[in-house]
Amino acid sequence: MKTLIIAEKPDMGRTIAAVVEPKAANRRTYLEGERYIITWAIGHLVALAEPDRYDERYKRWNDRDLPIIPDTFKLWPNPRTKDQLKQIGDLAKRCGRLVNACDAGREGQLIFHYIRQYLKLSQPTERLWISDLTPETIRKGFDNLRSDGEYEPLTKAARARSEADWLIGMNASRAFTIKHKALLSVGRVQTPVLALLYDRHKEITAFQSDVYYIVKAVFDQSGFTYTGIWQGDRLTDKEKAEALAAKTTNKPGAIKDYRVNESKEYPFKLYDLTLLQREANGRFGYSAKKTLDIAQALYEKHKVITYPRTNSNYVTEENLPVMQKVLTMLQGTDSYGELAAGADRGRVHKGNRAVCNPSKVEDHHAIMPTPKKAGGLSAEEKNVYDMIVRRFLSHYYPPAVYNNHVVLTEVEGETFRSKAKEQLDQGWKVVLQQDAAPSARKGKRKGGDDAGDDEEIELDQPFRLDPKGQVRSKNVEAQEKTTQPPKPYTEGTLLKAMEGAGKSMEDDELREAMKDSGLGTPATRAATIERLKHVGYIALSGKKLEITSKGSAAIDLIRSAGVELLASPEMTGRWEQRLHQISRGEASDEQFIAKVKQFAEMVVDKVRQQRPAAPGTFEERERPASGRKSGTRSGKATAAGQSGSVRTTAKRGAKVEATSAASGNKAPAFRNTASAPASGVSTVAPYLQPIVPCPRPGCSGTIIEGKRGYGCSAFREGCKFVIWKEQQGKSISIPMVKALAEKGATSTLTFKRSDGSSVKGKLVMVDRSSGTLEMRT
Repeated sequence: MKTLIIAEKPDMGRTIAAVVEPKAANRRTYLEGERYIITWAIGHLVALAEPDRYDERYKRWNDRDLPIIPDTFKLWPNPRTKDQLKQIGDLAKRCGRLVNACDAGREGQLIFHYIRQYLKLSQPTERLWISDLTPETIRKGFDNLRSDGEYEPLTKAARARSEADWLIGMNASRAFTIKHKALLSVGRVQTPVLALLYDRHKEITAFQSDVYYIVKAVFDQSGFTYTGIWQGDRLTDKEKAEALAAKTTNKPGAIKDYRVNESKEYPFKLYDLTLLQREANGRFGYSAKKTLDIAQALYEKHKVITYPRTNSNYVTEENLPVMQKVLTMLQGTDSYGELAAGADRGRVHKGNRAVCNPSKVEDHHAIMPTPKKAGGLSAEEKNVYDMIVRRFLSHYYPPAVYNNHVVLTEVEGETFRSKAKEQLDQGWKVVLQQDAAPSARKGKRKGGDDAGDDEEIELDQPFRLDPKGQVRSKNVEAQEKTTQPPKPYTEGTLLKAMEGAGKSMEDDELREAMKDSGLGTPATRAATIERLKHVGYIALSGKKLEITSKGSAAIDLIRSAGVELLASPEMTGRWEQRLHQISRGEASDEQFIAKVKQFAEMVVDKVRQQRPAAPGTFEERERPASGRKSGTRSGKATAAGQSGSVRTTAKRGAKVEATSAASGNKAPAFRNTASAPASGVSTVAPYLQPIVPCPRPGCSGTIIEGKRGYGCSAFREGCKFVIWKEQQGKSISIPMVKALAEKGATSTLTFKRSDGSSVKGKLVMVDRSSGTLEMRT
């Protein structure tokens, strides 16, 4: 009998068929040859059944039915792909052996085994475990097929993860939704990630900006100029700073101390998926999901990179010969031929632990190009492929070498420090695309104060300074600075925070468990961010991710219910620790699930004791777009946790209204109750504290924070006062709103002109009825 090979996706199946059965007949949903039939799963064909598949009564969201804890979990086919599932079942009847060719990882194991369980396939099964789809790797993989039974611990860990996420997602989401009459999605990973955004938002809004001054001098020595920053206690008095500048302007000086030391910079690590997503977001503005989709196409469709869903930045010894083949291929390309020709093959070897480190490679090695030449790539695919190729090539070049100059210059008894980084050898940086000339690299003082207190000038020109020669201060200026709040998250910085979540945990064991995992996995982090957008918890503003009122309310409610663990990396840390042990056969999946069931029961009990959210907590209104009316927006949402989904969804522009659990109606129910506020300002849930009394004459309302502005709580009574959060290129903070409302103006700020120059000025309220501001110098 023939062998049935089940790949994860069609492109993978066809690629495998081209190697093992090159003359296979194409039957549209499968390919058939003399020895093998090759078909595919198209992702998750089977998943854990939703609650109503256990009992019809679960279609109605009733508190008395919680918690929902199945004795045995049921599987249910995805209705959109049930024909393909049936096809696999029919093909399996003609085959005496199976090969699991799904992605080589925990989720690939789950996809295959859910299909096998649902279809009751009992044939002997082998596992294909490969990291790229080149013909050579596929052939080698089939030559080294292993019994799928050897991966049983990994299968148990995959099932445990899936069932645990179902238990928390379904029960916590239903409990909070029923209690607070709004569709609230809760999940093991998504909720701690939302908490990261919530806490950053709180840090930003609570931040009190301070004004201080630095004194910056320009020195000249026989035509060679350099800059220095005055060294001393922080200056908060403008007059003192200006007096110091006047004292040292156009005066002779002497070099008090001059030190030079050589340093080397080595290439950055090879890409794992999260690092690739972070850098693609920073360089091109691509979302995490978009980068993953592009990388997946480069892997599956074009076959020009290795498996992208990896958490490793290293390779093993068996990858080294392939890397040499990749380098040879690149030497024959127009785009990279010159760079590849200048590469030193001897730099990449088994002793180079910056590249080859088998102890840090688990399921898959770092992302690399394959020996296949790239062709027919879209512009976006070229961008991501270029990043991967250049990172690969950088490891065949020597380190970049610098002389680091630190100069202390004394003028009129005052000391100024200068730092310069002089490039001696470009080294591996020759492979980078140089979009701009070297520029000033600004450091930060400890404590998170504003950048610019200390400047390091990076030069590709010689830094010529005679330590014994005289210098003269040509110009000295007192510059006003303000301390800056933490920056809002972008998708790139949020991915970094997810990857590093838990590193500050006091529990050493937990910190170690999350060291290489963080929140989510490389394969799921993009989906987690997309889910938070989808359920209306966060929104994208340019590159910044902003938490919505609904998202803030969700975290407040979860924490106040006494289930803070749901919003903490600690739970994910404990789970990942145990799942990793299960995957190695060191822990029991049954005991793990028993503990999760207990936790689900506890969550439901805690939420039952919580007070319901105040009416209007989840309303969120925006300024009307041109030609449109504004309305309450909840967003299209699902109440799923990490797996499964509640099929009731809210239409855009509809307010969520969950009926009483006692009524027996489905919850949540939705009806359109949108109304356009007179002011067009975002209103914020009543759990937020008032900022300041409304400045509009005769108004008794208070100013509260909305998504895009600070508006009056009396907007329903006709108050149109609003201060928009973005003004004159500045982000308006709560302290600035207070100053505007109480004093009519902010403190002195620095504004950027369109030509790149700066100007000092204040934001002044010119109309106390509407909140209109102007910048005045």
